[in-house]
Amino acid sequence: MHEWLTDTRESYDTVAVSYAEQTRGLLDGLPHLRAALRLFAEEVSGPVADVGCGPGDITARLSDLGVDAFGIDLSPAMVALARRTHPGLRFEVGSMTEPLAGPLGGILAWWSLIHVPDDLVPVVFGHFHDALRPDGLLQLGFHVGDRTNLKTQGYGGHPMRVHVHLRRPERVAGWLRDAGFTVEAQWLLGEDGAVLFARRG
Repeated sequence: MHEWLTDTRESYDTVAVSYAEQTRGLLDGLPHLRAALRLFAEEVSGPVADVGCGPGDITARLSDLGVDAFGIDLSPAMVALARRTHPGLRFEVGSMTEPLAGPLGGILAWWSLIHVPDDLVPVVFGHFHDALRPDGLLQLGFHVGDRTNLKTQGYGGHPMRVHVHLRRPERVAGWLRDAGFTVEAQWLLGEDGAVLFARRG
């Protein structure tokens, strides 16, 4: 396993409980992000993988919106927590740097691509493309910027070691097009967040 993957997995294992406590209900105060999720749910057809699902709250929201959703996360502690919190849904340990089982109707990846180094983003998008059926829908959420930060603690002050990559929407859109996706929409969320809607050709 790459060192950054090991660091990311161990970091989120460490903060799993405090992360879940601090992010629970966060979406209630983010109307534009809720709208993006509703639109995704309305447009997608077939099973959906929530990649980087964390404690599973967004997976559960998708399920409540009528989507056949399941979660995948790199952190075993996050997956265990998601299974306890949402026992009626399926969660599994996995990495977006490895092929995903398909065919899928959609993939949601909210603020999970932010830890993937630039040189591996095209690999990840290739896996997403291969897992989606024709016309399958992809929605990405990520931090906007032109820098990489090293996060050494978080979520209650617990130690972490994760690189957080901030990227411009047009750069992410270019990678998507190179992987065979059609970018349908780009939403800016204030000055530091973005959501991209893309569809497999």
